[in-house]
Order: sequence, then structure tokens, then C-alpha cells
Amino acid sequence: MEFIMIILSGILIGCATYLILSKSVLRIIIGTSVLSHGIHLMLLTMGQLKRGNVPILDERVEVYTDPLPQAMILTAIVISFALTAYSLVLALNNYKVLGTDDTEDMKGRENGH
Repeated sequence: MEFIMIILSGILIGCATYLILSKSVLRIIIGTSVLSHGIHLMLLTMGQLKRGNVPILDERVEVYTDPLPQAMILTAIVISFALTAYSLVLALNNYKVLGTDDTEDMKGRENGH
């Protein structure tokens, strides 16, 4: 199961890299979001999700589950969602002002040269 999750994480990171290298701002924002999801999946896989044990450290409990990987990934998901929403608002405002989402057209070149 872990092998499949690592392969899926690699596919997500590869697709995100392809999207980030495009010239469209919307594709770059989507690529950043997909990249964060790929990284979250990779971190969750490396953190080795364990089930059935209590997440409390106590003298009576000998084996416990570390809740830190899940808590860190949940925090990272919230931060990446906020970053995506903020980037989309900036891209929308940029599109309203410039009339394009192509990064080549945003460079401020005159007469298309």
C-alpha cells in the first residue's frame, strides 16, 4: 500500500512540475496546489500512519501512535488552501487590470517585442 502511495505522490509531483512550468498563471496556481497535495501524500506515507494505538503517552501505555505527522499535514493543508485562495484572488485582479493571464504578456513589453 505504501508503494502505491509513493508512486501516486511521484505522479502528482511530476504533473505539478509540468503545470508550474507553463505560461498561464492559472495553471501555475493549480500546479502549486497539486504539488502541495503530492508533498502531503509523501509526508503521510513517510510518517507511516499507524492505527489502533492511543495517541497518548502514559506510563500504563507501552505502544502509542505519534499524532504529529497527521497534525502537521492537516496544518499544511490549511495553509496551502489559504495560499491557493490568495493566489487566485491576485490572479483575478491581475487579469482584470491587464486582460491576460499569460506570463509573457505581463512583462510590460511594448509593441510585442
